[in-house]
Amino acid sequence: MIALLQRVSQASVHVNGNPSRPTLVGSIGTGILALVAIEKGDTEAQANRLLQRILAYRIFEDNEGRMNLDLRQADGQLLLVSQFTLAADTNKGNRPSFSHAADPQEGRRLFDHLLGLAREQLGEVPCGRFGAHMQVSLVNDGPVTFSLRVPPG
Repeated sequence: MIALLQRVSQASVHVNGNPSRPTLVGSIGTGILALVAIEKGDTEAQANRLLQRILAYRIFEDNEGRMNLDLRQADGQLLLVSQFTLAADTNKGNRPSFSHAADPQEGRRLFDHLLGLAREQLGEVPCGRFGAHMQVSLVNDGPVTFSLRVPPG
């Protein structure tokens, strides 16, 4: 399971129900936008570990300007968005292969599991819509971006 974390001062996700008027489905202020990919072989164990890492990752500045605070310590919010393209194999040619991505049914199940765990721990956690065409807007604070991966079992 892969997560691309971006420290944001704001982020939102819209879906294209109507192309001329996309629908807002989630937004946050200061916090983490986590783009998440589920890989073949991932289980609940990878989701559990990934969420632990996301919540504990110290990417927010303390009073001395050092990245020493995690999401909770910074009183930040979390926005989860599924993004299977993070699981792409880009090692050959000019076209990505998605052979490492979980099939959509399993991907949805594990993303929903991750989202449920996050909501148990944080309360409200907005999210994108799995499998939908989305527009994600963000103001990356820093910029600060990290890639986390919990390999499939």
